[in-house]
Amino acid sequence: MGYIVRTAALFLMLTLLFVGIGAVLSYFIYDGSTDSMMLVMLVFLVLATLINLFSFIFSKKIVLKAHKVKLIKREDNPRLYGIVEGIAVSAGLPMPEVGITNNPTPNAFATGRGPKSAAVVATTGLLDLLDDKELRGVMAHEMAHVKNRDILVMSVAAMIAGAISILARFALFGSLRNRDAGTMVIMFLAYLTIPIAAMLIQLSISRSREYKADESGARIISDPLSLASALDKLESGNIRRPMENENPSSAHMWIANPLSGRKKGTSRIFSTHPPVEERIRRLNAMAGRTEA
Repeated sequence: MGYIVRTAALFLMLTLLFVGIGAVLSYFIYDGSTDSMMLVMLVFLVLATLINLFSFIFSKKIVLKAHKVKLIKREDNPRLYGIVEGIAVSAGLPMPEVGITNNPTPNAFATGRGPKSAAVVATTGLLDLLDDKELRGVMAHEMAHVKNRDILVMSVAAMIAGAISILARFALFGSLRNRDAGTMVIMFLAYLTIPIAAMLIQLSISRSREYKADESGARIISDPLSLASALDKLESGNIRRPMENENPSSAHMWIANPLSGRKKGTSRIFSTHPPVEERIRRLNAMAGRTEA
C-alpha cells in the first residue's frame, strides 16, 4: 500500500508542476488576472488528463513501432516464446504478445496497458548473449512489470515530464515581455530547474519500479540468481555497445540502461535505472533467504 501511495504522490507532483507552469504562463500573458490564471490552470489540468488518456490508449503501438519490433509466433522463435509462455503460466497471467527487435545491444522491455494487452520484447543481442536460465530471469522481470502495470505508469510519467520541459520554454519566452530584470532572472532559473524537477520525479518512479520488478520476477520463477547473472552481463553489454539512436525519454523502459556507454561521469541521480550492483546485491540476498 505504501508503494502505491508513493507512486500516486509522485504523479500528483508532476501534475502540479504542469498546472503551475500554466499559471506562470497566464501571469505573463494576461498580466496576472486572477480569472485568467484560473482559466489557464484549468486548461492545463485538462491537457494533463488528455496526455494521460493518450498514453493509456496508444503507448503500446507507439513504442513497438518506434523500436521496429516484429511480433512473433511460437514457430518463429520457440526458445523465447516457450520461456515467456512458461512464465505467464507461473505468474497466472494471460499470454502476452512476444516480440523481437533487431538490435545488437542486449536488452528487453515490456509495454501495454495491462496484463490483457501486454507485449514483451527482446533484442537479438539479448538472445545471443544469455543462456536459457538468464533469459528466463530477464523475461520474468518484464512479466513482473506487466503484472504490476508498471510500463503504463512510466509511459504516462515520461509524457508529462516531457510536456513540462516544453512548457517551461514557453514560460521563459513569455517572461521576455516583462522588462523587469529580476523577474526575467527568476523565470530563467525556473526554466532550468522545473524540467529537472520533473525529470527527477520521473526517474524516481522508474528506479523504484525496477527494484520491484526484480523482486517480483525472481519470485515468479523462484530463481533470483539467474536474473542477477543476467543483469551483470547486461551491464557489461550495454557499456560496451550502447544502443544507437535511442531516445533518452524512453531509456527507462529497458531492463538495463541502454545509454550507459554514453554517460561516463554522469551522476547516478540522473540515471533512469538503479545501480546494477545494488540490484544484484538484493537478488543475492533474496537467494540467501530462500536457501535458509
